Amino acid sequence: MTAELPVIRLRPKANARAIRHGFPWIFVDEVVTDRRTRAIAPGSFAALEDGERRPLGVVTVNPNSKIIARMMDADPQARVDADWLKARISRALALREDLFDAPFYRLVHAEADGLPGTIIDRFGDAAVIQPNAAWADRMAGDIADALREVTGVATVVLNGQGRARGLEGLGERSEILAGSLSGPIPVPMNGAIYMADLEHGQKTGLFYDQRPNHAFAQRLSKGARVLDVFSHVGGFSLAALAGGAAQALAVDGSAAALELARGGAERMGVADRFETRQGDAFAALEALAQEGARFEVVICDPPAFAPSKQALEAGLRAYERIARTAAPLVAPGGYLGLCSCSHAADLTAFRNASARGIGRGGRRMQLLYSGQAGPDHPTLPQLAETGYLKSLFFRLDG
Repeated sequence: MTAELPVIRLRPKANARAIRHGFPWIFVDEVVTDRRTRAIAPGSFAALEDGERRPLGVVTVNPNSKIIARMMDADPQARVDADWLKARISRALALREDLFDAPFYRLVHAEADGLPGTIIDRFGDAAVIQPNAAWADRMAGDIADALREVTGVATVVLNGQGRARGLEGLGERSEILAGSLSGPIPVPMNGAIYMADLEHGQKTGLFYDQRPNHAFAQRLSKGARVLDVFSHVGGFSLAALAGGAAQALAVDGSAAALELARGGAERMGVADRFETRQGDAFAALEALAQEGARFEVVICDPPAFAPSKQALEAGLRAYERIARTAAPLVAPGGYLGLCSCSHAADLTAFRNASARGIGRGGRRMQLLYSGQAGPDHPTLPQLAETGYLKSLFFRLDG
């Protein structure tokens, strides 16, 4: 394939060793960006060479992105075609079938599964593709065809929204690539039932990454009053109710998400123990404090407050504020769960911000648990961004 592809070349001082050892991204300042390189159409493939013209593999190129190239295959002769796609998806599927008894999971976790910038979540007989890189956006139909052949799913939805696409110079697009949908899909997880809106919901419709952290919260929740802030479709609250919580309150800014959460509670037969409150999370926490509310378990799972290094300082202040505002709502001896999906805030920084906030909320603490995304979200050790999720549970006294 190399002879048919344009060639892009690293600058002499670029770190070719890191690429040979598995780092999958090449930034624009590492490449000789001559006229031919800039003329490569976004999402096309090229042969990557080091500064001494030695082949490094096949990459996808996007001159519109700071990540100008992403490694597709370390084999310089690789051909990214239908068979290549089916092989990558088959490898990803084999792992998930080892991990789960039912077909509800993240099937492809981007670079960690060898499909750069590509997310695929499976919901039984349906799947959602998030093409967050130009090549995946261009080949979305081919990916859907390979996905259907390998997994047997009938319905494939493309969800082309989010910050990552903007960084690639891609616009928003959403469509059903194959099959049809008749409404939200019920998803069993940790004994709970979640309603996932694949066509209109946030991201792919459900966050599978919190599965093990939902399970830990569930262990703490038997007989407890539970507060789930930034609940989306009821992630922690429905898991808690499935584990025997006495009651649960879900707080979120989205009326549509809370409606789906109530639908899940009804299917589980726990609607009489489930309440929702729509509105700003910080305002809701302050209002609950003024009402004198107390909960044995409080979990806050906000969106990414620090989506980039530039936003890190402000993001850590927001995480601290969440902890400070939530801590007074925890009954003595109760539990506070705090989560971050910001890859720019590493575990140490997030843990320190959370502890500061709890202390400033007037509480003493024990850290019980540090969690991450489930194994259907594998990490690529060379790429910190694939290990973004952090979940901390504290026991509070005082």
